[in-house]
Amino acid sequence: MRRYKNASNIIFDVFVLLLLLLFGFLCLLPLLHLLALSLSSSHAALSGLVTFFPVDFTPTAYLMLIRDERYVTAFMVSIQRILLGGGINLVLTILTAFPLSMEAKKFPGRNIYMWAIIFTMLFVASVVPWFFVIRATGLLDSIWALVLPGALPVFNTILLMNFFRNQPKEIKESALMDGVNPFQMMVKIAVPLALPAIATVTMFSIVNHWNAFFDGMLLISTPSGIPLQTYIQSLIAANVTMVAQSGMTPEELAALSALRTFNAARTIVAIIPILIVYPFMQRFFVTGITLGSVKE
Repeated sequence: MRRYKNASNIIFDVFVLLLLLLFGFLCLLPLLHLLALSLSSSHAALSGLVTFFPVDFTPTAYLMLIRDERYVTAFMVSIQRILLGGGINLVLTILTAFPLSMEAKKFPGRNIYMWAIIFTMLFVASVVPWFFVIRATGLLDSIWALVLPGALPVFNTILLMNFFRNQPKEIKESALMDGVNPFQMMVKIAVPLALPAIATVTMFSIVNHWNAFFDGMLLISTPSGIPLQTYIQSLIAANVTMVAQSGMTPEELAALSALRTFNAARTIVAIIPILIVYPFMQRFFVTGITLGSVKE
């Protein structure tokens, strides 16, 4: 449908654009503050002089970060978690979503499996049984404890299933007439046509694995196996504890000021992988969400 421009439409478009720019700028302010804090001197950070521009510019925090072996180890654990967990999520999501996208007459048990999956999304187990199940399986203190409990994301499965169901039936019927079996149809037809949705659910999995910190606190006890976000959270908690103390010595104040700039540098570096990945998937993101949200 052709859209005719008039004065009221132009004013509305300009207003919406300015509003979005304002919201985008407000979202960037915390990141700008962290970046400025990480590039400022410890004295400026402790004195509260840093706003959105570095004060007494120095890259000391990032030089210290390179020498922080625990941070580098935690960073690599999170990278391993993304590659392993994201790959498992993607494979299991596709293998589950494709058969569930079929009609009930072609897949007789489809409704039973569908209700079972929806049940797990509506009624989530509490932390205690979740922890005991993982401990009983012998996964504690390993990378598998961070990956296998969430191996099949239910929301991603439903999203991808709806995308498969929106695909033209004529293509699938023609493939069946040519002798293509269901697995070949999934690999050669359904999956290539569903790249926007697959990119969307992959992005969801990557962000979820990268930002998760709570499971690392409960399931990992070895320092070398702690993921990055769990490590950063423990440092921030230690920083809050130091701030809450009264009567700190000058040496403790100096350590606190250095810790503030150091933690800011850690946080900035932890954001970089998501900022690198997201632009490559952005063109699929909106399409994958909208096309996969029409049918049940």
